[in-house]
Amino acid sequence: MRVIVLKRLRQFWESGHADAAQPLRAWYLEAMQADWAGPHDIKARYAHASLLGANRVIFNIGGNKYRLITVVDYVRKGVLIRWVGTHAEYDRINAEEV
Repeated sequence: MRVIVLKRLRQFWESGHADAAQPLRAWYLEAMQADWAGPHDIKARYAHASLLGANRVIFNIGGNKYRLITVVDYVRKGVLIRWVGTHAEYDRINAEEV
């Protein structure tokens, strides 16, 4: 898969969340090597990922300390990073609107 807007991940860990760098990098490397044909492929690898409408997928990162909201285009093999933040920040947003 092609991961779009990697800069968003880097900005997050450089802005006071240094402990998120390793798990976000690990997720990025796995996503780049993945070939997800549909949501079932994501759930097979990430059992705790949440699937929303419009191909949005929420990943738990760093032992559920952080959340990553993405939009996955299974046909074009792309993953757009929409939002990354702490679990507490995630609780204050609408994941379908970011």
